Amino acid sequence: MHKLVGGHACKMVSFPQLLGGNRNYRHTWFGQVVSEVGDHFNTIAVFALALENTHSGLAVSAVMLSRALPMIMAGPVAGVLLDRWDRKKIMLASDSTRAVVAVGFIFAVDPANTWLLYPLSALLWFAAPFFTSGRTALLPEITTKQELQTANSLTQTTRYFALTAGTFFGGVSVAAWGYEWAFGLNAVSFAFSALMISRLRVNKGHFRPERTALTESDVMRPWHEYKEGLRYLRATPLFLAIAMGNVGWATGGGAAQILFGLFGDLVFDRGAAGIGMIWSSAGVGLLIGAAVTYTMVNKLPFEKYKTVVVIAYLIHGTAYILFSQMEEFWLALMFILISRASSAVFVISNLGQLLRHVSDQFRGRVFSTIESMTWAMMILSLTAAGVASEFVSPRTIGAVAGFLSSLTAVGWAWAHWTSRLPEPALEGVDPTEVEVHREPRT
Repeated sequence: MHKLVGGHACKMVSFPQLLGGNRNYRHTWFGQVVSEVGDHFNTIAVFALALENTHSGLAVSAVMLSRALPMIMAGPVAGVLLDRWDRKKIMLASDSTRAVVAVGFIFAVDPANTWLLYPLSALLWFAAPFFTSGRTALLPEITTKQELQTANSLTQTTRYFALTAGTFFGGVSVAAWGYEWAFGLNAVSFAFSALMISRLRVNKGHFRPERTALTESDVMRPWHEYKEGLRYLRATPLFLAIAMGNVGWATGGGAAQILFGLFGDLVFDRGAAGIGMIWSSAGVGLLIGAAVTYTMVNKLPFEKYKTVVVIAYLIHGTAYILFSQMEEFWLALMFILISRASSAVFVISNLGQLLRHVSDQFRGRVFSTIESMTWAMMILSLTAAGVASEFVSPRTIGAVAGFLSSLTAVGWAWAHWTSRLPEPALEGVDPTEVEVHREPRT
C-alpha cells in the first residue's frame, strides 16, 4: 500500500523499521510482548486449576463469567475516561493494579481456596479495558501516518505470538513446576509493562485527547459522553457493522473459551498440556492470518476488503465446526489453526479501518464500547456452553458454536452487496495524506 504525502508516494514501513525508528512504539511493544505472554500463563493456569479442583465445565464457565462481567461494566467508564484524561496515566494505573492482583492468585492454589479464582479474575479483568482500549486509542498518536497500519499489524501479530507462546509454555510450566510459577510471572509481566509505558513521551507533554465538542464543565457528565460515543458509533454504517460483526463472532467465540479447556483436558485426555497445545495451535493460526493481512489484505481497496471479511467469517465458522468433530488430535489442531487464521484476517482488517476512520476524540469510547458489546455476547455464549456441557458432549456444543459464528458472514455479505457500507471519511489520519487504493485497470 502507498500513500501520497505532500504529492509524493511513500511505502508503508516494515516491522524492523517501525521498531528501530519509533521509540514510543518500541517501548509499547516490549511491554506488550512480556505482559501478554504472562497473561496467557495466567489463563492456562486458572482454567487448569479450576478443572483440576472441580472436574466441571461449569467451573470454567464461572471463571469466564467472573472475567467478562467486570469487563462489560468497566467498558463505558474506561471509554469516557480515555477520551477525557491522560491515556498514559490510565494505562499505568491499570498495569499497577493488575500486578498486585496477579500476586493474589498464588493463594488460590490451595484447593480450599479455589473460590478466590473468581473475585481475583473479576478484579484483574475489570482493570483490563483501561489498558487495552487505551493502547489502541494511543496507537495513532505514537506513530506517523506511514507507520499506523504497520503498527496495527505488528500489535495484533504480537498478541497472537503471545497467545501461541504463552499458552504453550504456560501449559508446560504448570505441568512441570506448578501453578505458582505461572501466577508469579504474570505479576512480574504487568510491572514490566508499566515500566515501558512510563517511558512514553510526546512533544505536547501529555496523552490527553484534544477536546473540540465538549468543555471541561462536562467532566461530571460521563453518561452523556458515553451516549454521545454510542450515537457516533451508530451513525457510521461501517463502524456499526464492525461492532455487530464482533458480536456475531462472539455467539460462538464465547463457547470457545470453555471448549478449548474441555477438548484439551476431557475429550482428548491431555490435561493442562493438551489445553496449552490447542491454545498455541490457535495462536499459530492467528500469526498466519496476521501475516496474510499485513502482506495482502492491507493493500486491497476498500470494496475488496469488505469481500475478504465476508469470506474470512465463513471460513472461520466452518473450520471450527470441523475442529469440534475430529477424532484425531492433530486434525483438531489443524482445523483450529485454520479457524483462527481466518479470524485474524477480519480482526486486523476491521481494526485497521477503525484506526483510519474514527476521530481521536471518540476513539476511546468506540474501542471500549465494541469490546464491551463483544464480551456481553461472549457471556451469553459461554454461559450457555457451560450449562450445556453438563448435558451434551463438547463436540455438539462446538458444532453449534461454529455454525453461529458462520452466520456473521451472511449479515456482512448482505450489507456489503447491497451497498450499505460506504467508506467513511479518513478522520483517523491526516486529511492531507490521501491513501491510494486503486483498482487494477482493465
